[in-house]
Amino acid sequence: MPTRFQFFFNRLRERLWVKPLIACVLAVAGVLLAHLADSLPGDWKVPEIAQGSVVDLLKIIAGSMLGVATFAVASMVAAYASTGQSATARAFPLVVADDVSQNALSIFVGAFIVAIVGLSATTNDYFGKKGRFTLFVLTLVTLATVVLVFVRWVDSIARLGRLGAVIAKVEQATATAMQRRKLHPCLGGMAADGPAPGSAFHGDAIGYLQRVDMSALQRLAEKHRVRISLAVLPGTMIVPSRPLGHVHPLDAGHVPIDAALLREAFTIGPHRHFDEDPRFGLVVLAEIASRALSPGINDAGTAIGVLGSLHRLFAVWTDPVQPEEPEYDLVAMPALPLEEMFEDAFPAIARDGGGQIEVAMRIQKVLGEIGRCGRAGARSGARRHAAHALARAELALDFPADVRLLQRRHADYWDDAPAAADPGCSHEKE
Repeated sequence: MPTRFQFFFNRLRERLWVKPLIACVLAVAGVLLAHLADSLPGDWKVPEIAQGSVVDLLKIIAGSMLGVATFAVASMVAAYASTGQSATARAFPLVVADDVSQNALSIFVGAFIVAIVGLSATTNDYFGKKGRFTLFVLTLVTLATVVLVFVRWVDSIARLGRLGAVIAKVEQATATAMQRRKLHPCLGGMAADGPAPGSAFHGDAIGYLQRVDMSALQRLAEKHRVRISLAVLPGTMIVPSRPLGHVHPLDAGHVPIDAALLREAFTIGPHRHFDEDPRFGLVVLAEIASRALSPGINDAGTAIGVLGSLHRLFAVWTDPVQPEEPEYDLVAMPALPLEEMFEDAFPAIARDGGGQIEVAMRIQKVLGEIGRCGRAGARSGARRHAAHALARAELALDFPADVRLLQRRHADYWDDAPAAADPGCSHEKE
């Protein structure tokens, strides 16, 4: 389960300036380390490095790295713009957090700083024999690192921002959030059953719930001898009129809690994040498919690819796993509703792709396989959405043979009596 530090670290990964700043600090530290080599005891047998050769090498790096770094920034900005145009703006944080691009930019900027600082120090006779040799070795290592990183980065930037790569990043982030939520269905707390008793407390901000600090709520509950039952999940739109949860006294000796202390445990912001919100990933994938099915783009293949991602994600979610024991016995939270996950994923694609037989057929297949391989709750939700998708397609399709073909596909999965779950999920119909 993500801690406060991990949540903060994930937000830093979405900032382009963090890694280049670290690279700059390390670059300056490396040059200073070369100077310290002059003060080390002992008579080192090191080669004599001419100052002119070091200066020339540093000038080459300084003159080229600024241009390479500028080119890298321009390429990354173009990839980010492509993400918003071809996929969806909601996937932008995942593309910005790409480690290969951030590391490449950091290396290029760091190499430029090494060259500038080293050049300034060398031309002012800052180094002795040992220091010049150490700086020469550091320069060669920096140059080799730049070449290797540049080759790897060119291969990565060719894919960064491309639709297939964005879909893969969203699927991976969603699968990670799902696996984490399956281990902690209530974020480490107890399961909330039915209406919560006690007095309600509300938020004072408008935005999306990004994170709940369960450990802080547990400490408050232990201190004040109360039980806290949450009414919202990460990803919920928070408004002051909607209660965040309820506080129920455990005994007569409880101490009232200031609502401001409770609100401090809730991180509310203008945007949703993938970390603790598996439904957000489903929404983003559905947006990508809907954009691909718009009349101006008309890319049914991308929508079918997204349906494949949704199929794999629902297989991850419905795969049984033993959750870990709750850590916070005085904090309760509702579980993630499976029906709402279906609502996030399929209606938009069924609406926009109902008039394309290939998309409508794939929707029936994906929902049919989810219903066949999933647990009982998944089967009922898949069946309902398959029926809705069929009804939308019957209204949108104008070729009778396509309608009959789609109806047969639907009947293959749902007209028979409910079958036992197939562990192998080997039922395939094309």
